[in-house]
Amino acid sequence: MKFHSTPLKDCFYISPDVFRDRRGVFLESYRKNKFKEGTGLDIDFVQDNQSVSTRGVLRGLHFQGGDHAQAKLVRVIYGEVLDVVVDLRPDSPTFKSSFSILLNDINHHQLFIPQGFAHGFLTLSEISVFSYKCDRYYSPGAESGILYKDPDLAIDWGIPHEDFILSEKDKHLPTLRTLFP
Repeated sequence: MKFHSTPLKDCFYISPDVFRDRRGVFLESYRKNKFKEGTGLDIDFVQDNQSVSTRGVLRGLHFQGGDHAQAKLVRVIYGEVLDVVVDLRPDSPTFKSSFSILLNDINHHQLFIPQGFAHGFLTLSEISVFSYKCDRYYSPGAESGILYKDPDLAIDWGIPHEDFILSEKDKHLPTLRTLFP
């Protein structure tokens, strides 16, 4: 496993060692001691989640606040997504900055998202199977988010917004200025 920094403080992506032969592909998607060695973080992931989405589905930008803030390790098992994170930590030098990366079943990259970040992804393939580990349990009362088309973030999702498939909740999330006046 190789660990790579991103422009956002404490956020990085991981490229695993992938072994391909005539039988297919093998990779180690997570190993606690290598993760700790590569990041310096001793994280206890307590929950795994998985979603299946079709082309154009945008999920996000979501986060949990307060004591329920979650660090996540995300990856695509099948398909391709544009994965986007936003640093929401007021004391961070990259506060209100975003980063995006293509995650797919070819490059097998993973993204580590620290606590205090919003996260979302857009499915670019016909179907995506998206998996993520969390270091805190989901808490419905701590759930929040930021509007995917927030003008202050100006995220380039790569396709027109009118082509997105969104939940009603995600269509009406607040902007950064509402959350951080």
